[in-house]
Amino acid sequence: MRIDNIKDVFFDLDHTLWDFDKNSKITLENIFVRNHPAVAIDVFIEHYIPINQACWKLYQYDKITHQQLRYDRLKLSFDAIGYEISDAEIEAVSQEYIDLLTETNHLFDGTFEILEYLVGKYKLHLITNGFAHVQEKKLKNANLKSYFSTVTNSEMAGVKKPNPVIFEYALNLAKANKQTSIMIGDSIEADVLGALDAGIDAIYFNENKEAVDSNIKQINHLLELKNYL
Repeated sequence: MRIDNIKDVFFDLDHTLWDFDKNSKITLENIFVRNHPAVAIDVFIEHYIPINQACWKLYQYDKITHQQLRYDRLKLSFDAIGYEISDAEIEAVSQEYIDLLTETNHLFDGTFEILEYLVGKYKLHLITNGFAHVQEKKLKNANLKSYFSTVTNSEMAGVKKPNPVIFEYALNLAKANKQTSIMIGDSIEADVLGALDAGIDAIYFNENKEAVDSNIKQINHLLELKNYL
């Protein structure tokens, strides 16, 4: 099971190390308590999580813009719960959300332990589709930045995962070889299949234990990476 030839390990950030759903819920709840107390956070989040994922997938394939993503994920979620809100108020929530999101930095269980375990053995890197300035704040505020030799985001590469160009960009930035690199992420499509299509081995962070192809390497907890690396 152990992979012997790896020198460079590439991680996704959101939903893999940084617990986006937990941090997002806390941030939105703080905003709603102050500005929209009639919104029931649990009901809103029930709709927001799949809507946000769907919007990110459209953004991933350049079907909507950065600004559309920020607006649509909130507008569609408010519509889903029947809450009337103006576009100006949505813009205010969206901006405050971006401003405050990086102040809450819950990580997945085992994040620091696995990074400490890996950093002495491999060069660690990040590849993220997230917005550059937001991801930079997350890394700094969550005390993750020092673990990573390079950080590649989609704004730098000009494309988003699963486009193979972003993986090539990351490899070049890291001065790494495909044959001795591996990608770890929570998205089968963007992280795993994207990396495999680019000629890079991959491990799926399958925290929710979803049924997947038995040929795909997977972990349900970050510390299970020790079985591979």
